[in-house]
Amino acid sequence: MAQKAGKGDGKQVKGKMRTSKNKVEGGGGGGGDADDFDAWMKSRQLLKPDDQLDLTEAELGEEITKVLTPTNTNVIRNLVVYSFKEGEFVPAPQPGNTVTLIAFAGNSLHVDSEEARRQIEESDEIGYPLPMPNYTVVEQRDTEAGDGEEGEGEEDEDERKSDKDAAGEEEEVEEEDDEEVKGTEGDEGEGEGGAPHADDEDAAGAQRAVAVPSKKRKLINQFNYCERAALTFSNPKRNVDTQTIPPPRSQFGANVLQWVIYDSYLENFAEQQKEGGKKDERKRGMRTKKHRDKSAIAEQLNKKYLKCWQILERMINQNIYDDIGHDYRYWEDPADEFREGEGNLLPLWKFQYDKTKKMNVTDILFNSSYYDLFAVCFGSHDFMKQTNEGYLCLFTVKNPSFPDYIIQTDSGVMCCDIHVTYPFLAVIGLYDGNVAVYNLREDCKEPLYVSKGVNCKHGECVWQIKWGPDMTDGEVNFFSVSSDGRVFNWILMQNKLWVTTIITLYRDNGHVDGPDGTRVSLKSGGSCMVFHPVDPKVFLVGTECGYIYKCSTAFSSKYLMTYNAHNMSVYRIDFNRFNSNIFVSCGGDWRVKVWEDMRPDPLFIFDLGAAVGDVKWAPYSSTVFAAVTTEGKVHVFDLNVNKYKAICVQAVVPKRKNKLTRLAFNEKLAFIVVGDEKGVTTSLKLSPNLRMMVKPPKKQLYLDQLTLQISKLEKLLSLVRELPEGSIQQEAATTVRS
Repeated sequence: MAQKAGKGDGKQVKGKMRTSKNKVEGGGGGGGDADDFDAWMKSRQLLKPDDQLDLTEAELGEEITKVLTPTNTNVIRNLVVYSFKEGEFVPAPQPGNTVTLIAFAGNSLHVDSEEARRQIEESDEIGYPLPMPNYTVVEQRDTEAGDGEEGEGEEDEDERKSDKDAAGEEEEVEEEDDEEVKGTEGDEGEGEGGAPHADDEDAAGAQRAVAVPSKKRKLINQFNYCERAALTFSNPKRNVDTQTIPPPRSQFGANVLQWVIYDSYLENFAEQQKEGGKKDERKRGMRTKKHRDKSAIAEQLNKKYLKCWQILERMINQNIYDDIGHDYRYWEDPADEFREGEGNLLPLWKFQYDKTKKMNVTDILFNSSYYDLFAVCFGSHDFMKQTNEGYLCLFTVKNPSFPDYIIQTDSGVMCCDIHVTYPFLAVIGLYDGNVAVYNLREDCKEPLYVSKGVNCKHGECVWQIKWGPDMTDGEVNFFSVSSDGRVFNWILMQNKLWVTTIITLYRDNGHVDGPDGTRVSLKSGGSCMVFHPVDPKVFLVGTECGYIYKCSTAFSSKYLMTYNAHNMSVYRIDFNRFNSNIFVSCGGDWRVKVWEDMRPDPLFIFDLGAAVGDVKWAPYSSTVFAAVTTEGKVHVFDLNVNKYKAICVQAVVPKRKNKLTRLAFNEKLAFIVVGDEKGVTTSLKLSPNLRMMVKPPKKQLYLDQLTLQISKLEKLLSLVRELPEGSIQQEAATTVRS
């Protein structure tokens, strides 16, 4: 025990001596440094210029504040832009002062951030601990300063031991705690074995200093990762041997002669030609496909260009025919005020197509949805001079120079009709007995439906065609009449036309004896038809024999009524717009007759001196109708003004060179359209005397125009009908100018 104490005292004395020695050496070094500092300060004295201002202590102590701002003076600050939302000019937002030189997106995460914590929780891997600061050397030096009794040799040995421990700690920080403790004890045992108690205290201090941090989870990124390796199971190799049957063998022998070689060459050449033909067909097919694609693209572009050109063409025509356009809307003949009971027609535009100059206008019809659009059919009424083509052209008063839609057929177009509900559906009847349906919104070149076969068509020319009301299941259908004496009902199925015979037109008492002694019923060829405006099941059919049959779609056994109307073919029939029991007919016997339903005799008969091609009631008046004759004249009648003759007779085309064939009233404006045999359609404006409205009585000013028109017609009919004895005629409305 005494020896141990002595050794400790010796260490403390040695330590004190070393400290005093260092102090003496440090004092000497300090004096040399002071001299060098004085010499350095003398060389660093500032030179004062002669013109430098001398400032007082107050001026030197004054603080001058300078503010540095990041304001960019080159930026425009009074720039404004127009805001469509606010409807005014608003200041534009000023650009920022920050200039980004480089921007790089990284994928490192801070260990204390929320995203890093979430990633650590999602990952189950445990990462290596981060290296800790080296506190061992500092703590051991503090310990040596407290234990001054140990000797100088032992002190040097302890310093080397502490350095070694620090190095070992840095190298073995990834080892387990028990290995670090064992390594420290082994290093202490290699030193002097005379102080086990001090060594234990040093080891305990080092163990406290080197505190192993808690294990942290690994952050998965490109900077912190660990390598893993695994052994996979290798399948053993094995050899598989199989034994097959050898292929059969045969011996062949032949003589190779010249013609054999020639024949083999010919066979090979023929095979090559076949392969080359297949390749050519493939190339030809690819070329055809490319051509079709180019054609489709070009067709789409042509449609767009065509629409633009149509609009431009309308603008040019409206500028050229500006005077006619004003007359079409606003013309009023002032001469009508000085002539009672007479009127005239003002010619407006002429509509024609170059390819239809030698064709007859066979039918004219206005579109029910677009009042300025009307359809014109072109064919031939001369059975000995039939053309090999026909046309359906749709003109508009906005562009009189060229039709908007053109439909070409292989036979003459004799009639047409446009659907009321679907104004883009147009049905036509042809001279060869076929019918076709076209969709004007898509392609006018190919029909949507067309009749095919001998049994699915008329035997002769189709004279008139009419759309019927939709069936109970929503199917669209139409009716047609032909010279073969049959009325067909056509139903538009999903991919074909379904035809049904409604009625066959037989003559009354038209039975004759056949060559074999049998009784044969004679048919009467149909020439026109019209449906009742109130009852869609009832329709009237005009025949080539001059009869008018009242029929029904409900049954086809007999006629509801037979009118002995004309001595020649009946060309047209039309119902009155205000009274469905009144209709008018015209024929080739030069006469126009006004009929009342279920009355065998006509109410009015007018002789026009020439064959009457068409007759129509006016849509704005119950007593006005117009007719056209083969002499090229238009006759306009107003039964309320004159019951005996027309109030306007005007020649539209030359009498000897041309004939008028068809007529149509516009549903909205007071003008008519007439067609002739030269393929020209002329529009005519009605004067005020031809479109007079009804003035209500003084005591009945509340009556509308419909009621006044009906009462005007009833008053007129009461004068014609046979009145019972003792009956008194009531007062009715009078007619005045509009």
